[in-house]
Amino acid sequence: MTALDMSVFTPHPLRDSVLNEVHARPFTPLTQPVSVIRFAVMAKGDSAAADRDSLAAFCARHGAAPPEPGIKHHQVVVGSARLRWEQHSEFATFTWIWSPPASVPKLAFGAIAPELQALIASLKLSGELLVAVKLGVESVTDPVKRAEALFDKSSLALVAVKGSIGALASDFRLDEDGFTRILVCIEGPTPERLGALVQRVLELETYRTLALLGLPAALELAPQVDRIERRLGEVLEEMQGAETLKINNHLLDELTELAASLERDATGSLFRFGASRAYWELVQARLTVIEGEPITPYSSWSSFLSRRIAPAMRTLTTLERRQDNLSRKLARAADLLRTRVDVELEEQNRDLLRSMNERTKLQLRLQSTVEGLSVAAIGYYVVSLFGYLAKGAHDAGLPVEPTFATAAFVPVAIALIWFTTHQIRKRHLREDHEAEKAGKE
Repeated sequence: MTALDMSVFTPHPLRDSVLNEVHARPFTPLTQPVSVIRFAVMAKGDSAAADRDSLAAFCARHGAAPPEPGIKHHQVVVGSARLRWEQHSEFATFTWIWSPPASVPKLAFGAIAPELQALIASLKLSGELLVAVKLGVESVTDPVKRAEALFDKSSLALVAVKGSIGALASDFRLDEDGFTRILVCIEGPTPERLGALVQRVLELETYRTLALLGLPAALELAPQVDRIERRLGEVLEEMQGAETLKINNHLLDELTELAASLERDATGSLFRFGASRAYWELVQARLTVIEGEPITPYSSWSSFLSRRIAPAMRTLTTLERRQDNLSRKLARAADLLRTRVDVELEEQNRDLLRSMNERTKLQLRLQSTVEGLSVAAIGYYVVSLFGYLAKGAHDAGLPVEPTFATAAFVPVAIALIWFTTHQIRKRHLREDHEAEKAGKE
């Protein structure tokens, strides 16, 4: 049968990466005896690239292939040790899997073989260490007794493995070396099932720690939110008694500053709080997959972690809700105060326009008075000039009576001067009206 020619389709540029994502972090098959050590470091700034370069150099020193560019998962085997590296969005994990040779004496739980210590020390990491886990897989007849011998009974969490004969135990405390220790007791699992169980348990501990990163940020922001809430109440009280535009403008500036401060903090914590919730959901998902029945009288992992992490998640949720509510209150208060300022400005502008109208009326009256006086003054000078002409004509022998001619010319001169000034004023008013009409259009 002829195969379908797929070249007739145009593949999406992200098709390969999307389809291969489900295979990005496969389980590593494990066989007993085995112990696992995991480190999770934060990948901030240049530290992620530096740690990747350190891994490549480590691979080169031991004759192994380095991780390919762009890949987020790599494994390298060095003697009896296997290093599994995974790159995540904000952190990277370095998981050391130690399968001791049969000739090597069995080490105590939590002890690290000298050979493995040397390998760990040779891989220099620049990222900030957040998670350090020692996980031991043992086959014992009495998991409860073994767990009680290894962990603090006051905080021991013990639960059966779902779908298998075995148990998971930890007190989630740091040992003298700074590691969280986890005991996996299981009978006869396949390598694939044991590898899947160990990886899920390691992911659970990693995500548990990452989920709590939001709590210090919330505790740091809480006093700032308290301050803004308290100051908002004080500003609202001052608004009731504020009567001048200057005070209202000052209060509006303060509200704007409070809102900017709140939004800056909320924006900075948005990612951290969202990431904490996502990590907590991953923890709960892993618990659902691996956790079976609780083993009395000890707490199950779900109840133990819920009692300690759920309150932290509620703190984050409560603070986010407070920030959101406070942001809306600040916006409403600012709008109210801005409306008051606008009304006061409109009242001031109205009073200013009324004052300008009064001054304009006074100027028009003064102008009319000045125009009347100007007509009289100009008329006086014109009539005087005409009188000189009449006297000159009389002296020249013309039949002109200077006094009579001058008296007769007075009303004519006044009328001509008034008519001229009136036409000039009328033309100026018409030009102003046309300019104002053109401006409105």
